[in-house]
Amino acid sequence: MRTLVLNAGYEPLAVVSFRRALVLVMNEKATILATDGEHPVFGIEGTWDRPSVIVLRRYVRVPHSRQVPLTRRGVLRRDGNRCAYCGGFASTIDHVMPRSRGGADTWENLVACCLKCNNLKSDRTPAEMRWKLRVTPKAPHGTAWLVRGIERPLPDWNEYLAPLAA
Repeated sequence: MRTLVLNAGYEPLAVVSFRRALVLVMNEKATILATDGEHPVFGIEGTWDRPSVIVLRRYVRVPHSRQVPLTRRGVLRRDGNRCAYCGGFASTIDHVMPRSRGGADTWENLVACCLKCNNLKSDRTPAEMRWKLRVTPKAPHGTAWLVRGIERPLPDWNEYLAPLAA
């Protein structure tokens, strides 16, 4: 069971285990906003509902200079698992400017791509294939992209999470 931790300003900060969340609540460092309701936790001193969303009582300063790490999963997530060329389901990533021609591993040069388009494109550019990109690749930003575990949100989290936008 996972718990969404919100900063005192209600922006997503982390996803932690329900045990860690209970410790924060018991130490009066956080307040429960939403609970699981189905699976209570039994202890010597009583019974508690498992928290699914908590908010910290004090604001934790998060450095704004943090860059979103470049990962295969991140590129697929940014593009919604849709091929940048045909719009089909994407399971691979493609270098817009092929690495064999000096293309870098950057957010701006990587796109989600279906296996068929990736094999057809090979080491050519979209212009050489007379293809157009359906999206303009760029680095995602925002705290939601820096929070691990948020890519599989629980239904209770929806009202506390803004839609992901690149």
